[in-house]
Amino acid sequence: MALPALFDRLRLPIIGSPLFIVSGPELVIAQCKAGIIGSFPALNARPQSQLDEWLHQITEELAAWNRDNPGRPAAPFAVNQIVHRSNDRLEADLVTCAKWHVPIVITSLGAQEAVNQAVHGWGGITLHDVINERFAHKAVEKGADGLILVCTGAGGHAGQLSPFAFVQETRSWFDGPVILSGAIANGGAVLAAQAMGADLAYIGSPFIATAEANAGEAYKNGIVEGSASDIVYTNLFTGIHGNYLRASIAGAGLDPDNLPESDPSKMNFGSGGNSKAKAWRDIWGSGQGIGAVHAVTPVAEYVDRLDREYRAARARIEALPHGGWAGAALEGVT
Repeated sequence: MALPALFDRLRLPIIGSPLFIVSGPELVIAQCKAGIIGSFPALNARPQSQLDEWLHQITEELAAWNRDNPGRPAAPFAVNQIVHRSNDRLEADLVTCAKWHVPIVITSLGAQEAVNQAVHGWGGITLHDVINERFAHKAVEKGADGLILVCTGAGGHAGQLSPFAFVQETRSWFDGPVILSGAIANGGAVLAAQAMGADLAYIGSPFIATAEANAGEAYKNGIVEGSASDIVYTNLFTGIHGNYLRASIAGAGLDPDNLPESDPSKMNFGSGGNSKAKAWRDIWGSGQGIGAVHAVTPVAEYVDRLDREYRAARARIEALPHGGWAGAALEGVT
């Protein structure tokens, strides 16, 4: 199945994933101007009325960019909606998104047919976060246009499936847009995601270490200084398993190697679950791919690097003998 036409404006097949607290208008606008889809959680805009202000700012600034750069239009943007009963803002946030005709809505933690129908009603598309095949089937049955496969190693709330297993099983029955998430941090990994069968890559943690991110200096430096071995997988802080920086857990006075289990029925985003420490203010989410992040840079500089790495990876594959596995590796990869 062909990708929706709005993806034609992408410089690279990448979505900057919505980062709780960290993603705001400045980060989203910079990502879209750099040629990748920028996104933010609706709940980052507080109070609720601020969502209208943010969408106004994003829409106006991207429109101005497109007028001034007709040969290099901005990528579309996305808003993440938590579709869970604990989110009492969902209805109001959807009304605001409808006002601004948000092109892409990323839904998480619950698939609702009514939400998908609402987005389709204003001409948008929906992409749904899933961590296994059961949730993937439910999302498509309820009308999601595409799937974001959240695999092991992804930052924040993450699954435990290998991307190789998850993509191949999903592609055996679903021919719509597939976005792969999990420790993707350089251009070669983006190409690898496509070679496996995904259409786009989902990149989050590296964007924490950018100038436009709404994160403190200590958090940004933690991303730069961290590696895969510094990531801890636990459900303590929200009731849902996720990946967090070890240093932030220790800094909150907890032992990263001996964390208790949280009660999933007491799920509460940002409250810290059964802990006094707050995710994501005190306990910092991060994926395993941060070993590829070596400095805090502007978004444009990081995307330029991804572009160089992506093209270099393609060139390495194309330089291998064709007619066999090397030639087939790039088949269908745009």
